[in-house]
Amino acid sequence: MRPTREGSGTRNRSPATNALLRPPQIDPELAARNTVSLPPAPPLRPATLRQRMLSWAFKRYYRWRLERRWNALRAMGMQLGARVNLPLSVWIDTSHANLISIGDNCGFGDGCLILAHDAMSNEFLDASRIARVTIHDSCHFGARTLILPGVEIGPRAIVGAGSVVTKSIPPGSVAAGNPARVLMTLEEFLARRKRALETALLFRYEEMDPRLMTEERNRALRALLEGRDGFVFGGVAATLAGAGHFVTR
Repeated sequence: MRPTREGSGTRNRSPATNALLRPPQIDPELAARNTVSLPPAPPLRPATLRQRMLSWAFKRYYRWRLERRWNALRAMGMQLGARVNLPLSVWIDTSHANLISIGDNCGFGDGCLILAHDAMSNEFLDASRIARVTIHDSCHFGARTLILPGVEIGPRAIVGAGSVVTKSIPPGSVAAGNPARVLMTLEEFLARRKRALETALLFRYEEMDPRLMTEERNRALRALLEGRDGFVFGGVAATLAGAGHFVTR
């Protein structure tokens, strides 16, 4: 089923999609057991009026640039859902944006490319291929993923960083590679992550605020993650509350 969003309007959502409007929450017992606190951060110095004005102006300007781009893409006929993390560095095929559809709750890493046409035969045949690109709800793409014309992805699919998507990716799957191929189901991937969470170190999203990361805290974080992974939790709730990534409306 292809998304039917026109412009920034609304559309009917499945119960699964409606559930995504509520931020996920990590298991409280797990968080209480595995959360690690870094050394106390010194109090932030009160910002001067000039610093507050510059910070406000930068955030407003960056948000304005994002929204101007999102609105321009929609005006070109691209279907763009709500709560999509679409950074400025993501390249969209604006010559055929009306063939591209992105559902709700999707996320793109920096440097992704989405193509809806292929002009390689144009010089020889005077004919360029065009095709739809449909990205369903809750799909996520690692940095520098290349999505080629004629593919349908998801819903609830993950594509690893640096992948080249030449064929459709089925719902509820995890894919990676060049060309991208399915490695496992989303359920299998999440089960692996849940097992890793059982023994991993956990950090609160607000602990990672760059303004709080003194050299002492940086050293402590590097030491804690020597030879092991950690996880940061609370980022989705922060984004939905307006304190994380800027996302579409």
